[in-house]
Amino acid sequence: MESENQIPKLEDLKYEILPEEYPNYDLTFKIIVIGDSFVGKSCLTNKGTKNMFDESYNATVGFEFVTSNIKVNDQVCKMQIWDTCGQEVYRSLITNFYRNSSLAILVYSIDNLESFENLDIWLKELKMFSNPDAKVFLIGNKTDLEHKRKVTFEQGEAYKIDNNLDFFMETSAKTGFNAQKVFIESAKILYIDYVKYKDRVDKSRSSSVHSSIIKKGSLNQSIKPSNITPHEKESKCSC
Repeated sequence: MESENQIPKLEDLKYEILPEEYPNYDLTFKIIVIGDSFVGKSCLTNKGTKNMFDESYNATVGFEFVTSNIKVNDQVCKMQIWDTCGQEVYRSLITNFYRNSSLAILVYSIDNLESFENLDIWLKELKMFSNPDAKVFLIGNKTDLEHKRKVTFEQGEAYKIDNNLDFFMETSAKTGFNAQKVFIESAKILYIDYVKYKDRVDKSRSSSVHSSIIKKGSLNQSIKPSNITPHEKESKCSC
């Protein structure tokens, strides 16, 4: 664990991809993958966590669940990834998965302008049903279809900035471009979030103990001049 009051920088974190069946973990994070149908959510999830790609993959019905174990510095993070369907008919079902999520991966396809324009709908639902502290990653998938591109990299980057999202990158589930990195960066950002949370808790506990000592008068009693000999005064002033 990081030394007290020291929040690590994203670029300084060390990571290691562990086997899916790895038995031990320190932290658990719930991640949801959302976006329109046929933007490649399932293919991206499978490529990023299992290095598998099936071009004939059918649209997800309901949801699929996979796990990924990533060690960040000295903590093993178990990533519980819920890959959701994008069909409107299942939308009410999907909102149940927003709850208690640590991070949402919001996916559109660079060759599908409508999937980009619908990001507002997904983001609105996410803000309505998820934890307000949940992180949001914006992913522009299918860079292998560059010749069919309808959404520029700059548009994706601008959307991330305008909506105060936490991360943006383009990927390709087919070629593997940045696919694994999506989940590595997710683990790293959630790890930093955990360190910040732990730091706040530690400071709060320290403050509570300090307040308790003051209320009891122990602190005031210990620094009364009448209780300190001349030698002690000199000793304390030199510290």
